[in-house]
Amino acid sequence: MKIYLAGPFFSAEQIARIERVEEALSNNSTVTSYFSPRLSDENSQATAPEGSPAWAKQIFKKDVAEIDKADALVVVADYVHANMDSGTAFEVGYAFNANKPIIVLQELVDEPLNLMIGQAAHYYTQNVNEISTYNFNQLPANEFTGKTF
Repeated sequence: MKIYLAGPFFSAEQIARIERVEEALSNNSTVTSYFSPRLSDENSQATAPEGSPAWAKQIFKKDVAEIDKADALVVVADYVHANMDSGTAFEVGYAFNANKPIIVLQELVDEPLNLMIGQAAHYYTQNVNEISTYNFNQLPANEFTGKTF
């Protein structure tokens, strides 16, 4: 299975969380490959200055193409003041519309989960270790039943 890893990586804490998921995906025998925007060579090969409209278009096209190629999404639900990262939310909506299974990891369990993310989730977990053992070939379900906003 090809996996797209969605989640923010703007702070040291977020990067550490994404790195744990990258490691879990690397250790999962049912994952043939994964794409993590944080590790994408597109970031270093951008032909326009970072933050410019041309740069944004290049990154956007690459990320959308990788979601299209993926068999499933693994999402790191990470919040700042109860707001999910808007890029991650877009990726979830885009993948949901394409009928791709969405596996949601929410390690910050003291935060409620946005109801749109909770309802889009095929599988919900609060433990990154489950990502390393999750069977992406069989795609077992685990509905989100917690508090939403």
